[in-house]
Amino acid sequence: MTTTLSQLENRTEFIQRHIGSSEQQINQMLAVVGSKSLDELTDKIVPKNILLSEPPYVGEGATEQEALAELKAIASLNKRYKSYIGMGYTPAILPPVILRNLLENPGWYTAYTPYQPEVSQGRLESLLNFQQLTIDLTGLDLASASLLDEATAAAEAMAMAKRVSKLKQAERFFVADDIHPQTLDVVRTRAGTFGFEIIVDSADKVLEHENIFGALLQQVGTTGEVHDYTELMQRLKQKKIISCVAADLMTLVCVTPPGKQGADIVFGSAQRFGVPMGYGGPHAAFFACRDEFKRAMPGRIIGVSRDAAGNTALRMAMQTREQHIRREKANSNICTSQVLLANIAAMYAVYHGPEGLKRIAERIHRLCDIFALALKNAGMKLKHQHWFDTLTIEVEDKAGVLMRAEEHQLNLRTDIHNAVGITFSETTTRADLIELYTVLTGEDKLLDIDTLDKQAAAENSSLPANLRRSDIILAHPNFHRYHSETDMMRYMHSLERKDLALNQAMIPLGSCTMKLNAAAEMLPITWPEFGELHPFCPVAQSQGYQQMIAQLSHWLVQLTGYDAVCMQPNSGAQGEYAGLLAIRRYHQHNKQNQRNICLIPASAHGTNPASAQMAGMDVVVVRCDDAGNIDLIDLREKAELHSNELACVMVTYPSTHGVYEESIREVCEIIHQHNGQVYLDGANMNAQVGLTTPGFIGADVSHLNLHKTFCIPHGGGGPGMGPIAVKQHLAPFVPGHSVVELETLTHQGAVSAAPFGSASILPISWMYIRMMGSYGLRKASQVAILNANYIATRLKHDYEILYTGSNGYVAHECIIDLRPIKKQVGITELDIAKRLIDYGFHAPTMSFPVAGTLMIEPTESESKVEIDRFIDAMLAIKAEVNLVESAEWPLDDNPLVNAPHIQTELAEEWTHTYSREIAVFPTIQTKTNKYWPAVKRLDDVYGDRHLHCSCVPIDEYNH
Repeated sequence: MTTTLSQLENRTEFIQRHIGSSEQQINQMLAVVGSKSLDELTDKIVPKNILLSEPPYVGEGATEQEALAELKAIASLNKRYKSYIGMGYTPAILPPVILRNLLENPGWYTAYTPYQPEVSQGRLESLLNFQQLTIDLTGLDLASASLLDEATAAAEAMAMAKRVSKLKQAERFFVADDIHPQTLDVVRTRAGTFGFEIIVDSADKVLEHENIFGALLQQVGTTGEVHDYTELMQRLKQKKIISCVAADLMTLVCVTPPGKQGADIVFGSAQRFGVPMGYGGPHAAFFACRDEFKRAMPGRIIGVSRDAAGNTALRMAMQTREQHIRREKANSNICTSQVLLANIAAMYAVYHGPEGLKRIAERIHRLCDIFALALKNAGMKLKHQHWFDTLTIEVEDKAGVLMRAEEHQLNLRTDIHNAVGITFSETTTRADLIELYTVLTGEDKLLDIDTLDKQAAAENSSLPANLRRSDIILAHPNFHRYHSETDMMRYMHSLERKDLALNQAMIPLGSCTMKLNAAAEMLPITWPEFGELHPFCPVAQSQGYQQMIAQLSHWLVQLTGYDAVCMQPNSGAQGEYAGLLAIRRYHQHNKQNQRNICLIPASAHGTNPASAQMAGMDVVVVRCDDAGNIDLIDLREKAELHSNELACVMVTYPSTHGVYEESIREVCEIIHQHNGQVYLDGANMNAQVGLTTPGFIGADVSHLNLHKTFCIPHGGGGPGMGPIAVKQHLAPFVPGHSVVELETLTHQGAVSAAPFGSASILPISWMYIRMMGSYGLRKASQVAILNANYIATRLKHDYEILYTGSNGYVAHECIIDLRPIKKQVGITELDIAKRLIDYGFHAPTMSFPVAGTLMIEPTESESKVEIDRFIDAMLAIKAEVNLVESAEWPLDDNPLVNAPHIQTELAEEWTHTYSREIAVFPTIQTKTNKYWPAVKRLDDVYGDRHLHCSCVPIDEYNH
């Protein structure tokens, strides 16, 4: 048979690379589950009334080379002007050793949230470094492991201030009038859902206002003025008003920290510690508070505990699972985190150390002083007397200044009346000062930088003595040991080896899709054409971003069956919040302000009720039946009972129980009969793409976890993007932006600091869709479903599969019920989860959505070989359970209850009833490719009782 040119070109090669199993392997698995083809299996599982005959059209798939060339051409439309805009975003230098060994390293960017600490000790140490960095620089007692961005951190600070306030009747929050405008925008949005009144005024007038529970101040005002708020914060404390201070991380290296001046909460962006601006993100926000407020702190906190052997070990502390326990009463939605970026910022501090950071910060400040002196000598007037890195210059001929800036391809801040702003960064050079001088004065003059330097150093007046930092920072050895590139490379590698990521094994988690993040998809995020843009640069300079976002939005509209997409939410949790906010605004627009009831099935993700509460809604729980489906009788009754107040229902599809509920259209109809809206959680969109759409099903709005369904990597707990797709009637009510004006943006309040959220990671999803095409995306969903059913079929004789559809199949994930084993044998789901580590696997999702279970999701990217390895591990573990049941191994001493086993145990006296080989080499594969956990099972009770959230002595680490 003659091979054709089309076959030789193999334009579907990427689809075959993304989908783990070959056609032969797919057919073998189909035979096991009892189907002849993927289409036949799909017909058996997906309800016929929602199944599309053809996938939504997003074009044919492209090769990796074609897609990269196409996106490179689009990226080239962005204009790479030098940015001095500031406003919380500055150019930064990412050290190449961190770029190559962390950001571009799948051992770091494919890791999962560290819910299983035994396989996460490396990134937990890095995050503990981030917390220590935050504690030292803010001068406060406790720090979290990052939030999403500075503006959302401000909103979290406001919410926390209300939680801890003793002024329970106060409902007003004060905001100083010189905070960044995007921060005020997000704070106003959040305040609206909480019913708080925002008071904006000069900081010195805060005490003139009554019924204030908290105050938001900015240490370095948006136009550059450095404030000493010591006296003001003491007066606030006397009035029991919680003080929240926005600060700049680089400034804090040289300036007295707000914590030492009396602040209760300090937060800001860690972007300038080595993270590119990327047109808005992703960037980690730091957040710190006083020890007395620790139980009310939002986000994730890394704590020091110990393992079963008494050795030091790290874990997520306090709020690890609070959503699943406290739900709508949770302090925050803990999905609001940027772990990968926090790790970059932490490594930036580790690499430079306190001396290096001080040199960088002082150089930035000195350049600012030199330029200020040059302008003063030229007769120009500065708006402020005290500054760190930002000058606001009053100009008579503003149009002329901006024209010269355009000629020199420079971006200045332009939104200040009769003035321009300039913010310096670590990328600023001596030559830049000369160029800026020409732009500001119109004089082509060669400045004598060295003479101005001596004069500026002698004057030394831009920072008063009481604002100059004098205490020691970053004293921990981790910030002093790794300043050569060799040492730094080895340190990051030593941490990477402690973790289990996708470059080591499949991560079979249900509810969080851990699929391939292809190298071709990841390449564009480091292109300078995407990385160097300031989010508030002139729109004409961001045409590449606008085109890429428009194309991606169009594809997502097609794939969801909706009419419009808002790209702003920068996490799935933010997407939930934004979608509910659109519903709330829609009802208010229709004079239906009383509609504030959100119906949520009992099986829902913990993020759902937390987001509903954030959106100002009251949660009413809907029962599920014995099969795990939404109880339609209960739904009807509660929709009828709350008909006049019904805002929406939040449903996940396929269900949180991993089943395509056949009544989903009826659910939508019931809610619409009572004039409510249907929010279809996009967490399981990866089982819909190409097969059905939320819009076709009948929903009104969904968020899309681009970091799951559309291949943005998990990053150890962030980055993420959670854009919302909506029907036409909700489109006017999605988030807009107060700084950037575009026809594609509404005038509604923002939920994130940047207009397009974490825009620099959107190319990942663009590349994925472009290379897969319509039929590739459909096949990905079908293979994900096949893989889950293959696992369920092979395990069902040894483990009980908790929920299936009417035909006995699951969707893209399955839940195995371990409660019978616990009851009969005494072995728990925790024991099995930890034993899987000895077999070289990350545990599936544990005890969610049902306590005592494991939820398994294999994804389409795993091959039959790897899936079989996982299945074999599960079957072997069941055989071990049987040995405990038969009393061959005692219940208190067997490989399951003692798991995981660590390498050092091999050199210790062995007293167990089972062999060393069974403990650490239970399979042939583990003998040839062994993953060694760094610690034994964590002692969570000890960690909760002895909360310690800063770096521990170096001799307790084992590098």
